[in-house]
Amino acid sequence: MPGIDPRARAGRMPRFERRVLGGSLLVAAPALLVLLVHALHPPADATARWMLFAVALALTAVLARWQYRRVVFPLYTLAGLLEALREGDYSLRGVQGGALGDVVYDVNALAERLQKERLEFEESTHLLGKTLAALDSGVYVFDEALRLRLLYPAGQQLLDAERHRLFGLSAAELGLAGLLDGPADQVAMHTFPSRSGRFQIRHAALRSGGRGGRLLVVNDVGRVLREEERAAWQRLLRVLGHEVNNSLAPIQSMAGTLATLAAREPLPEDWREDFRSGLEVIGNRAGALARFLTGYGKLARLPPPQRVAVDLREVAEKVARLTLAHPAGCRVTLEEGGPLVVSADADQVEQALINLVQNAVEAASAHVRVRWRRQGERALVEVEDDGPGPPPSDNLFVPFFTTKPGGSGIGLALARQIAEAHEGGVALTARDDGKPGALARLWLPAWPDAPP
Repeated sequence: MPGIDPRARAGRMPRFERRVLGGSLLVAAPALLVLLVHALHPPADATARWMLFAVALALTAVLARWQYRRVVFPLYTLAGLLEALREGDYSLRGVQGGALGDVVYDVNALAERLQKERLEFEESTHLLGKTLAALDSGVYVFDEALRLRLLYPAGQQLLDAERHRLFGLSAAELGLAGLLDGPADQVAMHTFPSRSGRFQIRHAALRSGGRGGRLLVVNDVGRVLREEERAAWQRLLRVLGHEVNNSLAPIQSMAGTLATLAAREPLPEDWREDFRSGLEVIGNRAGALARFLTGYGKLARLPPPQRVAVDLREVAEKVARLTLAHPAGCRVTLEEGGPLVVSADADQVEQALINLVQNAVEAASAHVRVRWRRQGERALVEVEDDGPGPPPSDNLFVPFFTTKPGGSGIGLALARQIAEAHEGGVALTARDDGKPGALARLWLPAWPDAPP
């Protein structure tokens, strides 16, 4: 049946072997027949005897020729199939029902597998080539003599030359030898024919066909940093422009109104009250602008943390005393958790915790809880309130973003900046017990010698 391995027919001699055995017996039949005739009825006449030998010899020759063709021609077919496989032509197939059915079956299966693997390899190679061609990284492949054998568009742009002029040139002639001699992963300044700047350099050894080679990958980190810097400046200018305009517009308007009022002759009877209210507006807006710039300065000038052993319980107790007398009348409760020592800057951690507790007090209805505990290799502080919960926004930690009237929008941003400077973090989510309110988490590295 088609598709069934002929070898599965257990107990049967393969067809080619049966053919060889049967043909060999048939070739020997004339000689056996002559021997049998001589044994039973030997010819008395010598001529008849020689005629019988001649006929037997002729039949043997004809049958030997016939057997030769039956044995050799299938081998020629098999040799042709194997030659096609050796040359990479996997489309030829042999007839499985022929004399060499078992062998042809194996050769056909091998051809199908090789054809499938070749197709998968070509597809993978094409995909890899397209992927590398789309990258912004310069990719160069050198042989064992450090001569360029392969490069992609980004690498060609760095060298600023046509592809056919680059192939075969040595790394020294391309100005890349120094990059291959340096560390395997580094960031360094380098000048290429097309541009200069700060690049990430990576190189590694290759081996193909028993021969060595080198792979060099160049990433322009300077461009990425410049784009990020430009985007940061644009965001900063939008924020500064918005806040400054919000303050300068009423100041300019009120100054113009007061100038018009002062130019009137005679002055109106209530001019003192108008001047007092106008100057009050100018003062309030100038104060708001000053507070905004002060808040920005806190974010921009945060110094590196000076780490020492800090007990979070003492910091939490100090912060609770500072916020107990809040005008809103909110009560701050410490849930005793025992001493918990962290590796941190005491002043900065205190400032971060003040911001989180203050944020909770302003949002709470009546109660704020502060607790702390060890969690693996880090210390975790939780500030829980009973307010309406965090607002549905992804900008809670964006500087100057606030949902509170008169808020500065730097409390959460400064707390996160301090935590990340300590290799920690801050998160603000809804309470996980199903009750209304928010839960702020601050985690910091625990002191190495502190008990778990």
